[in-house]
Amino acid sequence: MVNSSLPSSHSVSRLQAAAQAGEFLITAEVMPPKGGDPAHMLDMGTQLRDWVHAVNVTDSSRAVLRMSSLAASVLLQQNGIEPVFQLACRDRNRIGLQADLMGAQALGLRNVLALTGDPVVAGDHKDAKPVFDLESVRLLRLINKLNRGLDFNDNPLPDCPTSLFPGAAIDPQSPSWSGLQKRFERKLEAGAQFFQSQLICDFDRLEKFMDQIAAGCNKPVLAGIFLLKSAKNAQFINKNVPGVQISQQVIDRLAAAENPLEEGVAIAAEQVTMARQLCQGVHLMAVKREDLIPQILQKAGFSTLQSQTVPASAQRVIQTQQ
Repeated sequence: MVNSSLPSSHSVSRLQAAAQAGEFLITAEVMPPKGGDPAHMLDMGTQLRDWVHAVNVTDSSRAVLRMSSLAASVLLQQNGIEPVFQLACRDRNRIGLQADLMGAQALGLRNVLALTGDPVVAGDHKDAKPVFDLESVRLLRLINKLNRGLDFNDNPLPDCPTSLFPGAAIDPQSPSWSGLQKRFERKLEAGAQFFQSQLICDFDRLEKFMDQIAAGCNKPVLAGIFLLKSAKNAQFINKNVPGVQISQQVIDRLAAAENPLEEGVAIAAEQVTMARQLCQGVHLMAVKREDLIPQILQKAGFSTLQSQTVPASAQRVIQTQQ
């Protein structure tokens, strides 16, 4: 018996509808549990529900074991929280990737972020066997095929095509400008419908990316905003996250603050405001403190989604892209 509570096979997600309407997009990130109890994840998702268009569910980020992103996404959706199902190529071959994508479709998931995946050696199971049968660009092409009713080998899907809304990750702070441009164009050509960036700390670089690479692509770009909890946290990121260099000015500001976490919230809000002038959305990352994301958005001048309008700055970006 078909579950009538599931979205129809051709339904459009809230994120997709907002992107197509030219709204300023807001997404946030949650980690699935490391175990079988999703209560904390669901609590964080519930606190975000009225503030974001969708919640990204990481797929064993940094190759650290977590609950299946597919299962966690379904749990969030069952609780009224729209997910972005992250799917990494690290742990699955093309059969497994297609199986999960068709399963996501059947379970009512629509938003998918196609990722290559972090290397196994970075995680907590260093002896695991990495797969990497595909990488993110080929995964995007695969999703595009499934949406057209074909499998990887161009055989027709007899039981209906998918209607997935695929996105891709970008890193405007990549040291290779030509490599960044080539990668972005390949993902665009492969069918990416939205882009979420890695942590942004150089907003001049983001502006250059928007002006010289993303201009005219007519796909929303969401700037990655990370909640820094302390000077030590910022220094750890500088040491361990390639391509990220948080300025000494920000580190000194956190170190001098009476309440570093509160100062981190203020810094994140300022960065949201800067991103609002440059691109069509933000992707917020507040590891283990997702409950502070509404506060960040409030400080940046946002209210809940029901009462938001498209800011003039976002309108200018949209008109330029169109």
